Order: sequence, then structure tokens, then C-alpha cells
Amino acid sequence: MVRPLSVKLVVEVLRGVAQVDFMPSAVCGLLFVVALFAAGWQYGVYGLLGSAVSTAAGYGLRLRRDTVEAGLTGCNGCLVALGCAVFLDPGRPATVVVAVLGAVVAVVVTAGLGVLLEGRGLPALTAPFCLVATAVTVAAPGFRRLWPESGGPAALPVPATGGTGLSWEHLWHGFFANIGQVFLMPQWYVGLLFLAGLFAAGRLAGLMACVGSATALLTARVFGAPAEAVEQGVLGYSSVLVALALCGVFVAPDGWSAAYAVLGAAAATVLTPALGAVTAPFGGHAFTWPFVLTTLLFLAAVPAIPRLRRI
Repeated sequence: MVRPLSVKLVVEVLRGVAQVDFMPSAVCGLLFVVALFAAGWQYGVYGLLGSAVSTAAGYGLRLRRDTVEAGLTGCNGCLVALGCAVFLDPGRPATVVVAVLGAVVAVVVTAGLGVLLEGRGLPALTAPFCLVATAVTVAAPGFRRLWPESGGPAALPVPATGGTGLSWEHLWHGFFANIGQVFLMPQWYVGLLFLAGLFAAGRLAGLMACVGSATALLTARVFGAPAEAVEQGVLGYSSVLVALALCGVFVAPDGWSAAYAVLGAAAATVLTPALGAVTAPFGGHAFTWPFVLTTLLFLAAVPAIPRLRRI
């Protein structure tokens, strides 16, 4: 049975939201959208807007239909629009314009990186989001209609100071916040909804998200990370994505790839404050660069490791 065009587009937009966590599932995407609206109605609207604009741009540019239909075109646009809502004033018309333009540019950047990386068998991941969002946040203070004279929203905290004693509340809040921060949302209950979406998409996906988050917490505890940063999830979101990518998404799932994913998740946790320090002069926004860099390097090494097999 052929779906009506309107239903087909809705499904593809929802898949675009779900593909932020590598899930080509409209049901997962719907739960993710519910989580965004739970964080704030503007985040739900911007997330849907970014995915919809990028999906439409994919069709307009005549990109591969199967790629667009799977939601792979919409995921970076979703994150770019969310980044605009989080770091700029979501109520300003100029922010909406930047979100739309950024979502379109993300499609072009995704296509360009795909051409560059395809020969090496590596995916673009969320690098298009990182590139566009970095450009927007660095440029925004130079535009009055994007950045008010009183100053814009506070930058993400760079994990460098604060007490290191972790209470049980810090740990369980941080466990779910790590998952929510993939979408730039620090609320633990939002992360719980995202986790529900991952389990709806597949048991392995939900399990590996938990493994990635738990690895980040353990690594942060061992190295004495500030409790506030741990609780807000700013150290562990890349670890969640790395764990998903290295066991089940790009690498065949088994005990060896699970161990490889844990190693990668720990590396991403350490890399996150390093990149936060590098980007401190323009706000300390590491975005998902730790995930991108860690995953690309670990995937590039897979052919040299007989125990592992690419999917």
C-alpha cells in the first residue's frame, strides 16, 4: 500500500530527528520529538523545523532518494536548528531565518563531506552540524539582531572548576542528562524520554546508549570531573553517540565491539573538556566534535583489527 505524500513526508521528518542517534525509525523520532517538547515547546518546533527544511532541501537538490527517505538528510539540520534555539534567542525572527539557512547549508556540507569521506568508507556523522553551529555561534555576536547588546545566552560550562564529590543524585541525573545532551538538552527527564525512544527503536541501541552514558560517568569519576558538569551531562553526550556507533551501527555487534565501544566512549569523555578548552575563547561550545573525531579515528582503525568487522 502506497502512503499518501503527506504521511510519507511526516515519516521522513521524524526519521530525520531519530537519525541524530542513528535510528531510521519514525516511532523513535516521534518519541524524540515528545522529549524535545517536554524540554520546551520552542525546542520541539525548532527540531521539527530543522529536520523538515533539510529533508525538503535534500529533495530540492535531488540527493539520493533512499538517503533522504531514511532521514539521513534531516538529522544535521535538526541539530543545527536546535543549536540556534539553545544558543540564540528562539523568539527572534532572525534566529528562525538562521535556523532555516543553517539547515539548508548543513545538507550541502553533508553532501560535500560524503564525497570526501566515501572513498575511505567513513561517514560524515554530525560533522556538518558541528561546522555550521560553530560558524553561527562565533559569528552571532557580530550581528545585532542575533546577539542583543546585553549579551546572548550563557555559554555551555567548560568543565574545569567546581567540587568533584559525586552524590547519587549527581550520578543518576547525569546518566540520563548524558543522553539528553546529544540534543543539547540537560534535563534528566528529557534524557529518559530519549532513552525510551532508543529502546523503542531496538534493544541494542538502548543498551549501548546506557553503556556509553555509564562509561562517561565512570571515567568522569575516576579523573575527578566537576560534579555540576557530570550532572548536566556536558561530559557524556559524545560517549553515548560513540558507543552507539561502534557497536551496532557501523561495527558488527559482539563482545569485542562492545569492549571497543567502551574504550571509545572513555576516550570521548576525556576529549570533551579538551575541546571545550580549545573553544573557550568563543564560548566553549565543543558540540559533538568529540564524538566525530573519536568515532572517525576508531572506525578508520577497524580494518586493521581482525577481531572487529564493519557493517
